[in-house]
Amino acid sequence: MTINMFGVASAAMIVTMVLALIRAMLGPTVFDRVLALNMFGTKTVLLISVVSFLTHRTDFLDVALMYSLMNFIGMVALLRFTTMSATPFNQESE
Repeated sequence: MTINMFGVASAAMIVTMVLALIRAMLGPTVFDRVLALNMFGTKTVLLISVVSFLTHRTDFLDVALMYSLMNFIGMVALLRFTTMSATPFNQESE
């Protein structure tokens, strides 16, 4: 019974991951795309954790932890890059 519930949860996460990728490709602004990529990374960590539970392999949790750390560092770097390049350098000559 619980394995079926986790299978349904995994399928729902895969559907939301696909929707997040569509949002990342079609997002109207850069920040919508960044948010969609962050959501995709978070759902990936959750999916790896559920697969770890279903297969009784605890080493997948280490992979999920490392992936979440890389996702966080990547998002911070991407947001710094977009905020630095989004603010124009307007220096008026007097």
